[in-house]
Parts: sequence; structure tokens; C-alpha cells
Amino acid sequence: MAKKLLMGNEAFAHAALEAGVNVVAGYPGTPSSELVETVAKLHAAGAAQDVHVEWSTNEKAALEMLAGASYCGARVLFTCKQVGLNVASDALMSLNYVGTGGGCVLFVADDPGPISSQTEQDTRRFGSFAKVPVLDPATPEQGFAMMRAAFDLSERYHTPVIVRPTTRINHASTFFEVAEETHGRPLPEEGFQKDPKWVIFPKRAFEAHGEINRRLAQIAWDYTHDPAFAQFNEVFEGGGEGEGACAQNGVEGAGASAPAVGIVAGGVSAAYAREALTLITSQAARAGIPVPRYRFIAVGTPYPFPTETAAAFAEGLTDVIIFEELDSVLEEEMLKLAGARHLPLRAHGKLTGEANDRGENTTENIAGRLGRFFDRTHRSNGLAALVASTIGANDLSYEGPLPVRPPVLCAGCPHRGSFYAVKQALRGREAVLCGDIGCYTLGNAQPLDAVDTCLCMGAGITMAQGFAVAEPDKKQVAFVGDSTFFASGLPGLVNAVYNGHDITVCVLDNATTAMTGSQPHPGTGVTLMGPKRQPVSIPRVLEAVGFDCIVHANPLDLDASVAAVSEALDHEGPSAVLFESPCIQLVKPDAPAVVDAETCTGCKKCITEIGCPGIGFDADARGPRSKQRGQAFVDPSLCNGCGLCVQVCPFDALSMTEPQTDVSRETSASEGGCHA
Repeated sequence: MAKKLLMGNEAFAHAALEAGVNVVAGYPGTPSSELVETVAKLHAAGAAQDVHVEWSTNEKAALEMLAGASYCGARVLFTCKQVGLNVASDALMSLNYVGTGGGCVLFVADDPGPISSQTEQDTRRFGSFAKVPVLDPATPEQGFAMMRAAFDLSERYHTPVIVRPTTRINHASTFFEVAEETHGRPLPEEGFQKDPKWVIFPKRAFEAHGEINRRLAQIAWDYTHDPAFAQFNEVFEGGGEGEGACAQNGVEGAGASAPAVGIVAGGVSAAYAREALTLITSQAARAGIPVPRYRFIAVGTPYPFPTETAAAFAEGLTDVIIFEELDSVLEEEMLKLAGARHLPLRAHGKLTGEANDRGENTTENIAGRLGRFFDRTHRSNGLAALVASTIGANDLSYEGPLPVRPPVLCAGCPHRGSFYAVKQALRGREAVLCGDIGCYTLGNAQPLDAVDTCLCMGAGITMAQGFAVAEPDKKQVAFVGDSTFFASGLPGLVNAVYNGHDITVCVLDNATTAMTGSQPHPGTGVTLMGPKRQPVSIPRVLEAVGFDCIVHANPLDLDASVAAVSEALDHEGPSAVLFESPCIQLVKPDAPAVVDAETCTGCKKCITEIGCPGIGFDADARGPRSKQRGQAFVDPSLCNGCGLCVQVCPFDALSMTEPQTDVSRETSASEGGCHA
């Protein structure tokens, strides 16, 4: 064993490997991506033996591949972010009915905020919808233990199991004792056993539904009585006059009076609530203010809900406050419990406006709400004010207006040239520009203003077709990245050809899955298992499905790119422009552009047209042509020498200090074309 400082996702990878996982697959998505990458690094280094790891084309492909391996007895691990589970849901809903063989764990990372997602989707809801057990870690350490337990639970009941960390758990770092070498669990010698149960006909589905309901009841019992899982639903008591700190792992140390109030918390909010209680208790002791006795339950198994544990927790309580991120899952379960058991219990939380209804919780926020809760339920007056003057006074949050810093594409990003070329080619034409999910969603920002819609991955292609049907007098342009092209763009492309929709698809091919950390995809030919495969050709795919007009363009060559887009726009029916230039993370930068102070007029076109963060404006600069207007300047620490600003400047005030030498930037700016 070795002690290592690990990010949560890295630790979860080690936990899965130590549990003997055989196959790991997923699709990149912040905040989940590092798990697969960690397994790949360990495999490449020889530390993880007997494991297959891959980035699949999308989440649905990953889960279906893993289901097949599970039927053979392999332990399998699926990874994605919360919205990625939507893509895999078709497989998941049926997989739970069919059942699994080897342990099947779904690692689904939720993103309160959301920090890097379209929505604040709560996977606990998805677990309930799919009738799949959910484990919800409060800390990276608990998540490590849950990963191992999840494989055992899956094999005990032949069901998929979801482990649902959130962003702060995924990306927090702490020390772990991990094995220096791991081996996948040996697969059963008999391999896949043919059986009618693997085929989901209606009769079998009807039978399986009853089996699912019975095993969920048994799993809920296990969550209370089996120590392997009961450990994730800790109950303790604390507070009371004269108490210095809460007594954990039981109720020993309880004062003379039983608590009347309780605290329910799940996920990382349980860790925040513990810290808040410690701070409140410490400050109250100094001020001589008593803290009411309370009972605390940290719910680590939200579905199926551990009803018996919760009922024992609620005994004798009159009020409970619930802290959880995203949806009011635990709050609703406590209300159901109170109704079913006829308990005189009042629940306080999201539904009553006493807890955050969206976004992330914090220790300071929970402390403030606990102070008010204690004062209100015990008719006291002092804890809320104490928290506000001590703990709240240290809150780093800022309530005033924040400075405006809109997100922008990186300096030198080839997508900037692609969007600008499309806008230039469309001058004088009405058009709708349908965007997609990726770093290129930032094309919506000023001054580019080149994304009118963005729904979900791959939707730009199909939404453009809807606009084409409803508003045929306008040009319809769809943007899609090279990774998303393979992940979810193909059905829309086929639909466009099949139904003859007049749209232009702009494929922004930067040779990577950039937004989530530069992962490979089918178009690169790079895999996580070592050997490079034949890259899947985007133009050949387009040709195969029936696109007659396919034009290539280098987005860093503005004039040729505008001409290429114009050619595609003039084509009647589905057309495509392939903008091909690597992400700046993949290439060595060229020498930065420079501004000639003698010729700069201070017109700001280099700033107002393309919005590159590498270009700034000095209002105090003076020149023979700019006079009192100020002048543009290039930040050499940001500029990577793409040369787009040089092509935009109408006065030739910008130039390159050295010729561009990168081969990828010397490819033909426009090739291919439209044909009958």
C-alpha cells in the first residue's frame, strides 16, 4: 500500500480497481472525467492489470458495452456527469429489468450550481425513476468506501447501483492508502450463460417489475441492518447546555433531556452541517449560550430510503431541518415518513424556504440557517445573532454586484475564426444559428454573437431542421464539435439527408474533446488502451450518409473560410463545412502578433469584431493616426500567433513578427466542394 494525495475522482478510480473491476467505460463530462483518465494512466503504467478502459462514443454506447461484459460475469464501471445519464437512460431503464451478472456500478457526478452543466439535474431522482439503488457520499473518503460496497450490492441483487458524488466531492483532495498494483477479478470459467432472462420481452418485464419492487424493499432493510451499508447512515446526538461538542457514532453523552429537534443532511451537505455544528457549539460555549440538544442523521443511501433508520432517528422529535443540494429528495422522504407513521413532525427545508432551493450549500450558510432554526424551535434568542456576528462575519461571500467577466473562447481558438467566417458569409441573409454543447457554446458571447440556440448535445443539427421546416425563407446553420459529431450528431445528419432538410452543418474539428480536458474521440484514432486505431473520417461519414456538398476550410484563413461557407450556404439541401484546425492546447504557439503604433487608428475593430482576450486597448496610447483615441495592444503572454486579428485589421496595423510555421496551419484552406 502507498499513501497518496488524490483528488476524489482519482481515489474512486483506485477504489474500483481494488474492488477488481474488469471493464471501465464512459464519456467525458466535468466533473466526472478524471476517473476514467486515472484508470487509463494506471493501466498504461502497469499498475492496473487485467482491466479494459475506454472512452466510448457516447454514454449510451458505454453502458450497453458494459452490460454485455457484466452478463459474462465481469465487474464493470460506467462514468458520466448528470446530464450524460440522460443519454444512457434508454439502456439503464431496461438493464434494471433484465438484471446484471458481474457487479455493475454507475458513477454519475452531479453538478450543483451548475458550475459546468446545462442543468442542476439530481441523479437521486433518476435512481428513483429507474428503481436503481443510489449511494451518496459526504466526503471523498466515504465515496471510496461506497465504491467498493456498490459492487457487492450490485452482485448481491443483480442490479445496477449508482454512486452519486457531487462536484465538491469529485474535485476535493485528501490522502488515501491505495494499492500499488491491482488486478481485475478473474471472470467465471463458464462465461456467458444463455438464458431467456436476458431477453426483455413483455412477460419477462412484468415478472421483473415485481422482482425489482421486492429487492428494493430488501435493500432498504440492508441499509438499516447490514453494517456494510448501515455505516453510511450515521445517527448521533449533540448539543445541550454544558455540552462542548456533539457526541458522534451514537447517543452516549446525551444530557438529561431528549432532543426535540433533528438535522437531516445528505451528500456533501452532511459534511458542511457537521462543520457548522462544531463552529456553533464552540462559539456558543464562549458566549455562554446553550445549544439545544439535537439529533443528526447523515443519509448516505437516499434510494431506497432507509425508512427504519429514519424512523428511529425521528422518534420523539417535533421539528427537523433538512440540508441537501439540488432537489428536496430527503425532505419529501421525511414528510412521507411523518405521514405514514403519524408522527407529530414538522419538516423545514427547501419546500418551506428554510434551505437553499438551488445551487451549492456552504458551511456558513448552513450555520446561519441552523442558528435561526434553533432560536425558532426553542423560542430562544441569541444563536442566530451569535452566528451572524461570528461565523457569518467570516463568510467570504459577497452580496454586492460582481464585476462583469463573461466567459470567452481562448486566445487563438480556431472556433473564433469559424464563427466569424460564418457571420461574414451570412451578411445580407437572414439566418438562425443553432449551437451545441462544448467550449464552442461560447460563440454566443459578444462580439461574435453566433449562437442563437443551445439545447443539448447534438441538438443543433436537428433543431436547425425544425427551423428549416418552419421558416424555409431563412438559412439554417448548425454548429457541432468533432467529438459531439460522433457522440450524438450522426442521427441528426441522417435525418437531414433522409428528409431533405436545407441546412448547413459546420463541423468545428479541433482534433480533441476540448471542453472536458482534451480527451480523444473516434476521429483521432487514439484509445486509452495504447494502440492507435484508424481514425474515423468525418468527411467519409458525411459522404456515406448522403451529403453532396462538403467543403473544407482552415478557420485561421479568413478569406478562404468565408468563401467556403458561402459555397455551402448556396447549396440547396444538406451541406457541410469542415473547419479543421487543432485546439491551441495541442500545438506549439507561434510568435505573437504586434501592433504598429504608427499605423493603428484606434478603431477597435480587432476587439469589437472577434473578441480575442489576447488583444486589449490602451486609452492613453497616442499615435499619428490614432491621435487621442488610444490604441490596441497585444498581450504576448496570451497571444499564440493565430493571425486572425491581422486579417481583420482594415489598416494593416497588426502583423506577425515571424511567419507561421505550424504544418496544421498550412493545410489547404478550402478543398472538396459541392457536387450533384
